[in-house]
Amino acid sequence: MATEIKAPTFPESVAEGTVAAWHKKPGDSVERDELIVEIETDKVVLEVVAPEAGTLTDVTVEEGDTVESEQVLGKIGEGSSSGDSGAGDGDKKDKPADTASAGKAEEKKPSGGNGGGQQHEVKAPTFPESVQEGTVATWHKSVGEAVKRDEVLADIETDKVVLEVVAPANGTLAEIKAEEGSQVTSEQVLAIFAEGAGGDAGTAAEEKPAASADDGASDEKVGDKILAPAARKLVAEHDLDVNAIEGTGKGGRILKEDVQRAVNEGSAKKKAAKPAPGGAKAAATAAPAVEGERPEKRVPMSRLRQTIAKRLVQAQQTAAMLTTYNEVDMTAVMELRAQYKDTFLKAHDTKLGFMGFFVKAASEALKRFPDVNASIDGTDIVYHGYQDIGVAVSTPRGLVVPVLRDTDSMKIADVEKTIVDFGKRARDGKLGIDEMQGGTFTITNGGIFGSLMSTPIINPPQTAILGMHKIQERPMAVNGKVEIRPMMYLAVSYDHRMIDGKDAVQFLVTIKELLEDPARLLLDV
Repeated sequence: MATEIKAPTFPESVAEGTVAAWHKKPGDSVERDELIVEIETDKVVLEVVAPEAGTLTDVTVEEGDTVESEQVLGKIGEGSSSGDSGAGDGDKKDKPADTASAGKAEEKKPSGGNGGGQQHEVKAPTFPESVQEGTVATWHKSVGEAVKRDEVLADIETDKVVLEVVAPANGTLAEIKAEEGSQVTSEQVLAIFAEGAGGDAGTAAEEKPAASADDGASDEKVGDKILAPAARKLVAEHDLDVNAIEGTGKGGRILKEDVQRAVNEGSAKKKAAKPAPGGAKAAATAAPAVEGERPEKRVPMSRLRQTIAKRLVQAQQTAAMLTTYNEVDMTAVMELRAQYKDTFLKAHDTKLGFMGFFVKAASEALKRFPDVNASIDGTDIVYHGYQDIGVAVSTPRGLVVPVLRDTDSMKIADVEKTIVDFGKRARDGKLGIDEMQGGTFTITNGGIFGSLMSTPIINPPQTAILGMHKIQERPMAVNGKVEIRPMMYLAVSYDHRMIDGKDAVQFLVTIKELLEDPARLLLDV
């Protein structure tokens, strides 16, 4: 008698899902509770396991199909469909394509020419519920290359952070199952790793550096630059100066794409300087992306950039967004900073910047105007009894917003130290996902790039964001006289569904008053 395989019961907020991947095909034998298929919803990936042992006899929905809660996905029959499918675990291991994402660790088996060690499945990290999938950004090791325990094998780029996948033991990377650029899900098998099998392979790779520059090489340091194996090969082919190439990899590592970009730019310059037929032919050979006199290059969006685009459009489509402006005289803050910056540096081992004053002023203003610190959840308003302020940080990969927790209880020195740490780790891709979630308000500073005025976009589900801008000296009327003052335009974008215009204006005025007279921060007035 056949047993139906059904989709899970979706939560009320999830109407339907998509069949992401079948891990078994008709005719395969399955064990009870073994992973069979994954259903991807707009919030999480759900695993469907076998309700009993048997053989998968029928698949009623294909990968990519949309399914509803408790819809029948397939059927399991009793026993095995053939001798092969019932042969046990030993034969299952001879079918890596069927079990690559089954979620079970590989057991001992011969590793052929790699040394005969125990083999392990190298899996993607467990993604949090808010992250559905990631992209294999870089493989730092090649097949056959000897690696040490906890050495980084690959980077997985999600829409929020770059995650590192490390070696489970000393050994050799035996097989790569997910190439660079491929999409992977939580705990998906990325590669097969042979434990204790790296001695011979590593020696062979070291004895033949010229012949295996692209297959078994590791990163190489040239001066102050670190080159990936594929990048090193391209540099040698085109005889480039590595010091003139900007690395976009982790820690400034020069990737293959960086070298290709340098090749393209160099070819375009040569073509502009030497329009002769021979020069044009050489440029076309070196830079296939350049066609004619109007070059174009098409590259896929990074996962982070896709998420940024999606969230910004979502914010403008779902929120009744409005922006109010004001200006603040920065004289008092700048004089205070100039007076105490050396003492502050000695006492706290960090520089005194402007962001500490803005975070503290915003924290005080948020306490006085709780609507600005609230968020909307469906038809409910969630009032937060704390101030968690996100600070927008620009990185080579895009904009990220790490969150300062409980800013009301933080000292200015704590704010400055944490922001410096956030900036450094954001550029290195070391920020944790939990550090970029749960903010109640956001501050963004376009002034560091020279912006005089802008309209910041709300970071959902928050209902307001403060935009800082460039400090510009302007003539101002002060006590009936014209004086030159350092002025900054401030902008607060807010969700008019939640916040009335009066509250938004008064909130911004409060920040202005606190900054123009910093003693108010101490006196709470």
